[in-house]
Amino acid sequence: MKYILPVFFTYMMMITTAHSQDTIMPLWPKDKIPNRIASDEKEEHVYKDILRIAKVQEPTIEVYLPSKKTATGQAMLIFPGGGYRILAYDWEGTDIAKFLNSKGIAGIVVKNRLPSSVSQKDKHNVPLIDAQRAIRIVRSNAASYNIDVNKIGIMGFSAGGHLASTLGTHYNDKVYDPIDKIDEQDARPDFMALIYPVITFTQTTKHSGSEINLLGENIDPNLEKHFSNELQVTNDTPTTLLIHAADDTSVPVANSILFFNAAQANGVEATMHIYPKGGHGFGLARNDDYLRGWTERLFDWMENIK
Repeated sequence: MKYILPVFFTYMMMITTAHSQDTIMPLWPKDKIPNRIASDEKEEHVYKDILRIAKVQEPTIEVYLPSKKTATGQAMLIFPGGGYRILAYDWEGTDIAKFLNSKGIAGIVVKNRLPSSVSQKDKHNVPLIDAQRAIRIVRSNAASYNIDVNKIGIMGFSAGGHLASTLGTHYNDKVYDPIDKIDEQDARPDFMALIYPVITFTQTTKHSGSEINLLGENIDPNLEKHFSNELQVTNDTPTTLLIHAADDTSVPVANSILFFNAAQANGVEATMHIYPKGGHGFGLARNDDYLRGWTERLFDWMENIK
């Protein structure tokens, strides 16, 4: 038995590793990453309490699928937060995907590039470029992922919420030249969940750190308006869920309220839940008996999307 156990554990590790590798897909062929500048910049992974990824060089999606027996056909692309400086990759990414799987929903974590003047041209467009490509890849693989092509949504946390709301309002923007048939897919999400999102760059309630990291120090007022997503809502914007805490001092709740009001003004169905306490960056909030109920509100909302 002392020989069997090590072999068994080695075998299980091989299966786990193989499965993990199979679920990670690059967004682009290595030699065709848009807006890329050759540089010595290296991707950084730092793990303390959570996994923080910075200076992403090769963007990917990491796919978590529920069992076919429990699958609802819905999928959610997940954009972790981090102020456009890092990605809180497990806290607001893979942990969320696994939780969605428990409800039969496919969770796809997007490791998008973060704005960089060193390794990118027009850095303000790069996160949206990767976001558009990510949803197109998922849509093109819908059958193999056991996903309904018309039930593919997005969710984002904090600055990831800004990127999600950018995709939800700028999905038709031509920000890169098509490279293959994948780019013929529609980039419009079918629904959108924004969790304590950064929304505005024109109001006093903006998150200045996210704005500077995305747009630079000397900010063009036209770009400020372009990426203030409450100003970009139209009647074609996807139905939206907003979750925020009223005591959030990092990204004030006014960000969600601005987007909700814009949705209402444009005839877009929107749902908003504001919790009195919770601060910023609460993730799944599993240690808060009241706040953790936001995930049930998410599932209720998803079950009732028409």
